[in-house]
Amino acid sequence: MTTSDRTILRISGKDTCAFLQGLITNDLDRLNDGLLYAAILTPQGKYLADFFLKRDADDILLDVSAAQAQMLHQRLTMYKLRADVAIEATDLHLHRGLGPVPEDGAADPRHAALGWRAYRDTAPTEADIDWTKLYVTHCVPNAGTELDESSYILEMGFERLHGVDFRKGCYVGQEVTARMKHKTELRKGLARVRVSGAAIFGTPILKDGREIGKLLSRSDDEALAYLRFDRVGEGMTADAAKIEVIEPTGC
Repeated sequence: MTTSDRTILRISGKDTCAFLQGLITNDLDRLNDGLLYAAILTPQGKYLADFFLKRDADDILLDVSAAQAQMLHQRLTMYKLRADVAIEATDLHLHRGLGPVPEDGAADPRHAALGWRAYRDTAPTEADIDWTKLYVTHCVPNAGTELDESSYILEMGFERLHGVDFRKGCYVGQEVTARMKHKTELRKGLARVRVSGAAIFGTPILKDGREIGKLLSRSDDEALAYLRFDRVGEGMTADAAKIEVIEPTGC
């Protein structure tokens, strides 16, 4: 994933905050603390898109995967109705890095190891940073790899990554998300695994001849995997590769 894979939308108008607060998984009041990570869900609680939000004077910038930008723009427009809200693409570029946060930047709210993000008029020069390795090491899912339309955000670690708030009140998909939080124990989810041997993205993970998950992003001999927690154990394979869980289930 590169910085050019992102689209920056601008959301403006006097109803912007109330409009977004009723849609996204996180509490917009947290924007006062810096960058906010959140998602928008279907009414059934399934993932649609994840993104970052940042205040820009009276407007809010929304940083989303370029592959999801058009869909998200259409979804927000559908919900807008008569609200005083305008949604438009910008020419801003995402800049990312590690180390001290620049004056115009903000720390990535998902994990301290993921550095900072800034939005500028100039195109970035890609730094020599292995982002995939960082994502795998810290069990961070991404759109188009770990996250898709079948995902539930709690299975994908959004609580650990500060992407959901359980006290903010209603939003689209909130009822399902709250029920998963308070009334059930997660039986499936994201885990960090060790891979010994050749296996590519999307390879089914088997145990005792039964499929119990899927191999996802990989960096050297470690990878993320979506697993059935109640079936994890010795003897897991993906093609000819041996699979072992590194982190406790759920990262």
